[in-house]
Amino acid sequence: MINKLKQRLSGYAPRTLVSDRPQAGVLIALTDNVDDPHVILTRRANHLNTHSGEIAFPGGKRDDTDPDLLFTALREAEEEVGLSPSQVEVLGPLGMVLSKHMLQVTPFVGIIAADTVLTPNLDELDRIHRVPLSFFLQDQRHHTDAINFKGMTHYVPAYEYEGDIIWGLTAYMLVELLNVGFDANIPMKTRPEHS
Repeated sequence: MINKLKQRLSGYAPRTLVSDRPQAGVLIALTDNVDDPHVILTRRANHLNTHSGEIAFPGGKRDDTDPDLLFTALREAEEEVGLSPSQVEVLGPLGMVLSKHMLQVTPFVGIIAADTVLTPNLDELDRIHRVPLSFFLQDQRHHTDAINFKGMTHYVPAYEYEGDIIWGLTAYMLVELLNVGFDANIPMKTRPEHS
């Protein structure tokens, strides 16, 4: 599975945005399990002012000192889950998207060893999930959200895993990964920022 993903992403030209909006980078880390890689997700701490309790990829806003968004994604992953950048084999980016707070987000896909020890930074996170990729490929969604954004309605799968709902922008980025990397054929409209 990982070799197929590597091949697919090596020839993929993700959608980009040109804007002056604040930027962020996130890391979609998958473990190198041969038969069924796991996707690393986090649950943001309940005491946070924004996105509290939500499921997300490790990542965050670009600092002025970050040379690029990949650096941002790797720096944030180290801060949030203790993942050293040297432990990540970066495969490449997926398409840029806008968050509901109009933050321009670039997801990067990377591979980590299955036995990598991850520790949540409790100032930012409540927990870390390792979700089998097969769970998403089977598309056993909890429900489908109708999300209105910039005058358009988007239907985005939402998944329940260990009592948490994986939805919104995180689910949208997951679906792009599943469709591009694994031919999942999950229907997804082009987001309005790319229209």
